[in-house]
Amino acid sequence: MKVGPLAVVAIAVAAGGLGVLASLFVSGPGPLLGTETGQRLYNDALVVAAPPAPEGVRMARRGDVVPAFAIQGLDGDTLRLPDAYAGRPVLVNLWASWCGPCIEEMPELDRFAREQGETGVQVLGIALDDVEAVRGFLQRVPVDYAIALDAPGPADAGVRLGNPRGVLPYTVLIGADGRVVKQRIGPFAHGETDAWARH
Repeated sequence: MKVGPLAVVAIAVAAGGLGVLASLFVSGPGPLLGTETGQRLYNDALVVAAPPAPEGVRMARRGDVVPAFAIQGLDGDTLRLPDAYAGRPVLVNLWASWCGPCIEEMPELDRFAREQGETGVQVLGIALDDVEAVRGFLQRVPVDYAIALDAPGPADAGVRLGNPRGVLPYTVLIGADGRVVKQRIGPFAHGETDAWARH
């Protein structure tokens, strides 16, 4: 069987793409993760490799309206997403008190939140963690943005926001219309949030 030059190129491109994805899982994403294209590739690879979400659980992808779900605020009140933040963009950051990179990025998220004022991007941290661990952590490292809680699992807030593998930290930018604008796996460095949250 004779293979044409276009078929050879297509096979080479496909093999190269699989090689990049394999290297992400084996050795980590490296500098690729710092680009929007890299983030899209990494997130798509995680979604493809993940088991299906439980029945009745919808997972948002870029461009999708976030499916309605409820979480609990740190104060005990029920918070319904995306309705609770409708009308303004919201940056949602999934974290845990035991996650080193999550802790490292919190001062950056806090700085960003404080600079937004009354009309800028809202910030919500959702801790996939135990309430007492979160309260203890926030006493040592307080932040000025809202914090909510969810139990980690196959139907948690991270899964619903497009992170079926539960990689932390994980951040989603939801537009004023309730649609997912961007998704980010991994922490923000100082000063990165401003440019990322522009859309």
